[in-house]
Amino acid sequence: MMCVLMRVRDPKALARACDLGVAMQLTNITRDVGEDARAGRLYLPTDWLDEAGVDIDAFLADPQPTPDIRRIVRRLLAEADRLYQRSEAGIKGLPLAARPGIFAARHCYDAIGRQLARNGHDSVTRRAFTTRGQKIGLLGWSMIRAGAVTILPQSAVIYAKPLDEVAFLVSAAAHPDSAKSGWGESVISVLSQLEARDRAQDGLARTG
Repeated sequence: MMCVLMRVRDPKALARACDLGVAMQLTNITRDVGEDARAGRLYLPTDWLDEAGVDIDAFLADPQPTPDIRRIVRRLLAEADRLYQRSEAGIKGLPLAARPGIFAARHCYDAIGRQLARNGHDSVTRRAFTTRGQKIGLLGWSMIRAGAVTILPQSAVIYAKPLDEVAFLVSAAAHPDSAKSGWGESVISVLSQLEARDRAQDGLARTG
């Protein structure tokens, strides 16, 4: 949606924007494992929990940073890191003024994951966060990187396919009808397309 507001319609840049969004959400999930569990919520991949032999009901009843839970947090952070790295290829396709902010978001969220790693991947009894000083430093680094990306050659990673889970978002935001509109109309157009998609899928589920 940020790309829509920036009037970026290139499907390749949109795919990398989705990589960044997913990576940031995975970081949120890993940071809040304990807080979520104590509220009866669980966002860790249940197939990973099954593979590790973790009893989900028992974990929710008494959340503990067991070795299995820490390994799953580490595994999820590794996936987030892969997507953070991949997302950078799309930043060159954004307006110059927007690049420092996007780099800053990328680095500040990634820093949460790195703090989690320093905490032994325990997000049940501890909460990872970044300090004000760290954020200021990361913003400075982001401004440097935003300038550098202008003169560096385009990474071949820009051509990577979008994640299956977000391919429909890329398609909606890159739709030619959206590209012809102003930014406000474009947002409405994308949301309308997503609503139509959900209704169609709901209809298929009922007839199936």
